[in-house]
Amino acid sequence: MSSNANADPRVETSCVSASNVTRLNGKHGSIDRRKLLAAATTGIVGTILGARSASATGLLSRLLGDANFLAPAAKAADADALRMATLGDYVWLTPTKLGGGAQAQDLATGKTMAWIEYWNYGDSCPIAHHLAAFPSPDPRKGFEFVNSTQGGQNVLIYGIPTQIREHGMLDPLWGQGNQIYRVGFDGSQMNLLENVAESTGVGLGVHTVIFPDATGYSVCDGQKDIVAFFKRATGGNKTEVIEAFRFDWIGNEPNGLLQDNWFKGGKVRVTRLVKAPETGLYDYRGTKGNKLDWEMVPMGEYLAYTGQLPGDSVKSLTGADNCVHHPFHPLSLVTLRMFAVGVVFDRTTMEPLACISSPEGTTKESIPVKKIADGIWDITLDNVVTSGHECGFGPQGKWFTMTNNTRQNSMGVFDCEDRDPRKWIRVRNFKDSHWVGSTPSPFHITYSMDGSKMFVSELHQKPAKSAILVVDTNSWTTIKRFENVGVDTQTMHVTYDGKYVLAIFSGFQRLEGGTFIFTQDTLEPVGYIPNFGGHHDCVIVPRNNQELIHSRCTTV
Repeated sequence: MSSNANADPRVETSCVSASNVTRLNGKHGSIDRRKLLAAATTGIVGTILGARSASATGLLSRLLGDANFLAPAAKAADADALRMATLGDYVWLTPTKLGGGAQAQDLATGKTMAWIEYWNYGDSCPIAHHLAAFPSPDPRKGFEFVNSTQGGQNVLIYGIPTQIREHGMLDPLWGQGNQIYRVGFDGSQMNLLENVAESTGVGLGVHTVIFPDATGYSVCDGQKDIVAFFKRATGGNKTEVIEAFRFDWIGNEPNGLLQDNWFKGGKVRVTRLVKAPETGLYDYRGTKGNKLDWEMVPMGEYLAYTGQLPGDSVKSLTGADNCVHHPFHPLSLVTLRMFAVGVVFDRTTMEPLACISSPEGTTKESIPVKKIADGIWDITLDNVVTSGHECGFGPQGKWFTMTNNTRQNSMGVFDCEDRDPRKWIRVRNFKDSHWVGSTPSPFHITYSMDGSKMFVSELHQKPAKSAILVVDTNSWTTIKRFENVGVDTQTMHVTYDGKYVLAIFSGFQRLEGGTFIFTQDTLEPVGYIPNFGGHHDCVIVPRNNQELIHSRCTTV
C-alpha cells in the first residue's frame, strides 16, 4: 500500500514488488494462464511466481509436462506456445531510445521478430524517440512504421560520462539527430525505407502520431517548436509535407525576470513555414531551428523558466511537443507545454481554429485564434498558470484530457464531441490524492477499448519507481493504483481484444526496463515480460483503421 496519508481508502492499491509476487498472481495452490505467462516471459520462474519450493516446481512440472524449459526441444516449444499465446496474436513494437533503433516482438511466441539500429546507416548519435505504425492486415508478413530520433546534445543530459562530443560524433549533420526514419518490416527483417528529414528538409525528433484514416501523420519537436503534417508515401514515392508550422512566444515582460516572460502573459504566434523555391525543401534539418540545446525532460519545463536550459531562443519557447488527432473529426491538437494549452488545427483547411487551456485558474478555457496575415495567427494568453505535457482523445471522441504539471498537478477534462473546437469546454479538472506538490506527476495516458477507463502513468523522481493509476471516466475518480511498477514508466497500450494493458518502462535508459502487464477489465497484475534497450514508447501494430484509433493516433 502507498504510504501517502492522503490516499483514498476506497481506491484499490497493488504494490508490485518481489516480496509479494505470489499475492499478485493468485492464491497458493492454484495457477492460471496469467501465471504461466509471467513464468515464461521473465525466463526465471521463481522471480514472478515465487516458485522456489519443491512443491511449486512440482506444480509447474505437472502443468507443463516438464519443469526443465530446455529439453526436449519439441516439448519445450509446445510449452512455450501454451505460456505465451495468452497475450494474443499481436506484434509489440518498441524503440530503444539511446540504443538507437527499434525492435518488434511477437507477443504470441515471445520472440523478437526483427530489429533495426540507425547507426548502421551512418547516424552517429541516433536517439530513437517516439514511433507509430501504420495498419497492416497481417503484421507478421509486413508492416511500416515511422520513428523520430533525437541527437545532438540530447545525449549529454542523462549523466553519462561520454566523450561523444570530443570525438566529433555530433557533427556534421548525421550526429545532430532530428531524423525521421520510415522503416519497413518485410516478414523477415527491418529495412530503412526513407529518412523523411532528408527527403523534405524537416527534421523533428519528438512525437510521431498517425492520422485516423492512415493517410498521413504528424511529427512535433518541442526544441524547435515545429509541427509538420506529412502525407504517407506510397508506391515507392518519397514522403511529402502537407503543411508545417512554427510556434513562437512573445511575452509581455521579455526584459524582466525570466519566469515573468511566461507567467505574466503574452501571445503565441503561429507561422506557416514555406519551402525554399530553389530546392523544394524546408531548411530545418539537424539542429537547425533549435531554440534549446537539449529537450525539456518530463516535468522539466521549470528548467526553462528558471534559466537552467541554454539555447539560442529560450524566451520564444512554447514547447510544441506533440500533436494528437480526434478519432472522428478531421481535427488535430498541438500541445504547447509551457502553457498547458492545445492549439486545434482543421486538417481540411490546414489552419488553426481554436485554442483550449487545461489548468484551473486560467482566465479563459477557450481562447480565440486571430488571423493577422496570410499564414500568420496570434493567440493571446492573459495569464499562464502552469505547464502541461501529454494528452489524448478518448476513443469515442467524447472527451479530451491533458496533464497539468510542475505548478499544478492535475488533468483538464474537455467535452470535445462538437465538430467545431471553438465550442469545446473544460468540464472538470481531475486530480488524484497523491498529486501533492510538484511530483509525482501524471504523465502518459491511454484508454480502455470502450473508453470507460483512463490509464495514467505517474512519474516519480529518479530512482523511485513509477505508478499507474486507473480512472473511471464516468465519475472521473481513481479506482485502482499499481505502485512500484518500474522506474520511468512511459506509454501504455491495450491489446485490441480488450484483455490486457501493456506498460513500457525504461529507467531513464540505464536502470531497469521491461513491460508490465495487467488485465484491462478486472485490473489484476499479470507480470512482466523482458524488453531491452531503454524504451520510451510502445505500439501494438494495428491491423486496420479501427484498431489504429487505439494505437499511437489519439493519445501520447
